[in-house]
Amino acid sequence: MAQVITAAEAARLLKDGDTVALSGFGLACVNEETIAAVEQRFLAEAAPRDLTVMHASAVGNRRDKGMSHWGHEGLIKRWYGGIAIASPALATLISEDKCEAYNLPQGVICQLYREIAAHRPGVITKVGLGTFVDPRVEGARMSARSTEDYVQLLELGGEEWLFYPAFPVDVALIRGTVADEDGNLTLEHEGLKMEVLPIAQAARNSGGIVIAQVESVARAGSLDPNLVKVPGILVDYVVVSEPENHFQTENTHYNPAFSGQLKVPVSGVATIELSERKVIARRCAMELKPGAVLNLGVGIPADVGSVAAEEGISGQIMLTTEAGAIGGVPAGLKDFGHSYNAQALVDMDHQFDFYDGGGLDVAVLGLAQTDAHGNVNVSKFGSRVAGCGGFINICQSAKTLIFAGSFTAGGLEVAVEDGSLRIVTEGKARKFLADVQQITFSGPYSGERDQRVLYVTERAVFELVDGVMTLIEIAPGIDLQRDVLDQMDFAPAVSADLSVMDPGMFREVWGGLGFTPTSEPALV
Repeated sequence: MAQVITAAEAARLLKDGDTVALSGFGLACVNEETIAAVEQRFLAEAAPRDLTVMHASAVGNRRDKGMSHWGHEGLIKRWYGGIAIASPALATLISEDKCEAYNLPQGVICQLYREIAAHRPGVITKVGLGTFVDPRVEGARMSARSTEDYVQLLELGGEEWLFYPAFPVDVALIRGTVADEDGNLTLEHEGLKMEVLPIAQAARNSGGIVIAQVESVARAGSLDPNLVKVPGILVDYVVVSEPENHFQTENTHYNPAFSGQLKVPVSGVATIELSERKVIARRCAMELKPGAVLNLGVGIPADVGSVAAEEGISGQIMLTTEAGAIGGVPAGLKDFGHSYNAQALVDMDHQFDFYDGGGLDVAVLGLAQTDAHGNVNVSKFGSRVAGCGGFINICQSAKTLIFAGSFTAGGLEVAVEDGSLRIVTEGKARKFLADVQQITFSGPYSGERDQRVLYVTERAVFELVDGVMTLIEIAPGIDLQRDVLDQMDFAPAVSADLSVMDPGMFREVWGGLGFTPTSEPALV
C-alpha cells in the first residue's frame, strides 16, 4: 500500500547525492508539488545537495516552474537532460558552469529508463552520430566542468554506434491523475502519457523510491484496471496536489480535447495572414504526399499544419508529436506536444522507437543556424544553453527532412506582394554561417544515408546534394546576388536548374499542393 504524504515530507526523502529521474513535457506529467518542496527545503537547510538529475524533455513553463525550482548552485551536481531552455534558472546554472551538464537526445533518455529497469548495460543507437553528442565532437558536454566521457563510440558488425551507459535511479518523481490506496496510478486527465512507467520501473529495480503526484486518491480496488498506467507495486508515496500545481500543459490547466475525454467542434481553421511565415510554410507543405506521417517543430514548422488545413488536405496526412500524440491537430507553443482530437496517445519512449526506426515520412523543424556543410544548430548560442530535445532523433530518422525559417533574423521586414517578394529591411543576424557553433544536425552524416534534406526560407530553397549545400530555388522578385549570396558567409553551389518558387505562394489564395482536396474538417 502506498503512503499518502505531504510535499514537504516527500522532499525530505531525497538524500544528498541521489540520482533523481523526473517525468515531464512542459508541465505535463510534472511532479510540481515535490519539485517545489525540494527547493523550499534546500533554501532553508541547504539540503539535499549534489543531486544527479535526469529528464528527457522540457520540465517547466519557461518561467518559474519545473526545473527552475532547482536552479540553485549546490543543489544539482550533474544534469542529464534533453532541454534546459524551458527552465531559465537551470539554463543559467549550466551556462555559468555551476553544475556538470550533459545534453542528450530526448529519445535516448526516455529509452534509457527501460534499460535501467531491465538491468541492461544501456542504450546502443546511431542517434547522435556526427553531432555534438558524438564523443569525437563534444561528447554531449554543455559546461566546462563536464569532464567525464559519458557517451562512448562502439563498433558492432562493422558499423559505428553510440553507447549511452545505464546507471541506477534513486528517486522517481512522476505524476498521474488518480491513485488508489494501493498506489495504482491512472493518467486519464494527462494530455500525454510520457515515460512515467519506465521511470517508475527504473527506480524500483534500482532499489530506489517512487513518488507520484495526483489530483485525488481513490479507494483500493475501485479503479478500472484498463486505466491504470503505473501499477501500485511500483509506487511508494503519493502526494495530492493543489490545482495550481497540476497544469496539463505550460498554459492550460485542463482541456479534455488534449486528453481524449471529448472532441472539440470543428469547422475550419483561421487562416494565417500572408507573410514570409506563410510563404515558408507553403513551400514546406509542397513536400507532403497523401498518407504521409509527419512531425512538425515549434514556430514556423507548426504553420505547415495550418496551411494543410487551409488547403483542405488535413484528412490526407497524419500529424504526430514526439511526446506521443498521433493524429489530430498539434497545439501551439505554450501547449506544444499536445494535440487536439488525437487518435492515439502512446508512451513517449514508444513514439521514439517508431521515429528512430524510420516511421516518419516528413519532418519540418526550425532553422536557427546552418553552415557550408549543411549542419544545423538549435541547441547552444554563445553561452546560452537551449538543448536538443528530440531534434536529433527526428533529424536522423525522417525520410524527408525540412529545416524551415527566415533567411536572416533580427529585424527582417519583407513585403509579400502579388506573386513576388521584396526585402524592405534586411535582418541584422545571419543564419547561413561558415560554421555553426554547435552541431545539432550533421550534414555530412546525413549525406552518408538516403535522406532528402531541404532548407526552406522565404527567399530561397537549398538542398543538400551529395553533401553540398545547393541553391535550387529563388523567390520571384529576389535578386540572387544582393538578397541571397551577399547575405551568406559561404558560397553555396547553385543548381544548373535553378528555378523560381511558385508565384502562387506569394498570393492570398494559393491552391498549389496538387492534392485532391477532401471535405475533412479541420480543427478550429
